[in-house]
Amino acid sequence: MQKEESRQGSSTIMEGMISFRAVIRGIESGISDRRILRVLYDHAKERSLAGHLSYIRAMSYRYEFEVIAAEGADIDALATGNSHGGILTVCTERTLPDLSEAEIAVGGFYVMIEGIEDPYNFGYALRSLYAAGVNGVLLSPRNWMTAAGVVCRASAGASEQMPLYVAEGLDAADLFHRYGYRVLASDVDHSEPMWESDLTLPLLLIVGGERRGISRALLNQCDGIVRIDYGREFGAALSAASAATVLAFEVLRQNQV
Repeated sequence: MQKEESRQGSSTIMEGMISFRAVIRGIESGISDRRILRVLYDHAKERSLAGHLSYIRAMSYRYEFEVIAAEGADIDALATGNSHGGILTVCTERTLPDLSEAEIAVGGFYVMIEGIEDPYNFGYALRSLYAAGVNGVLLSPRNWMTAAGVVCRASAGASEQMPLYVAEGLDAADLFHRYGYRVLASDVDHSEPMWESDLTLPLLLIVGGERRGISRALLNQCDGIVRIDYGREFGAALSAASAATVLAFEVLRQNQV
C-alpha cells in the first residue's frame, strides 16, 4: 500500500504490455504527444516475452527509443503494481490541449469529470467512458496525467487513447451550447431519473466527484439534471467512476439506432 501511495502523485512509467500498446496507439492516432524514452524488460523472462519483445523492438526502430534488459528486482522497484509482467515503458509527459483547440464532433458525446480525487477512480472512469463510445473527456485544470502510469493501468490503456481536454466548467458549458449541444449534470437536487431523461445526442454530461461535486454556478448553466435511482434505500453516493459508467451506458442505450 505504501508503494502504491508513494507513486500516485507523479509517474510516467507505464506498466505491462497493454499499457505499451496503448501508448503506441495514442501516438499513432495523434491523440497523444507523449514520447517513449525507453522500455525495460526482465531479462530472466526474455524467452516467454519473445513475442512482445519482437513488437517492442520493431516500434523502437520507428519511434527511436531504447529497449533495455534489466533485473527483475529493479523492475519491481520502479513499478507501482504487480501486474507489469516484466515490461515497463518510460515516457515523457503528455500535453493536454485546451478545449478551445478541440474539433467538436457533430452529434457527439462528451463527458466532463469534476472533482475526482483519486487517479485510480479517474482511470476506472476513463475505461468505462472509452468503452461507451465517448468522443472526449474534459478535465478541470488540475492535470491527472502526471500520475499517467497509475491512470493508464487502471483504465486498461484507455487513458492513452481517449482525447482529453482542459477546461473550466462554465467555459465548457458555454462552448458546447454554442455548438448546439445540450448540457446535463449528474446530481440529486431538482433532478429526474436517468431512464426518464432525454439523453439523445449531441450531449455534454458533467459528472461530479464524491467530495466536491458540481458547483452551483455550473449547475445553473445546465439544461437539466439527472440522477441514478437505487434499488434500495442507501444513503451514500456512488463513486464518480461508477456514476459515470452507469450514465454513459444509459446514453449509449438511448442512442442505439
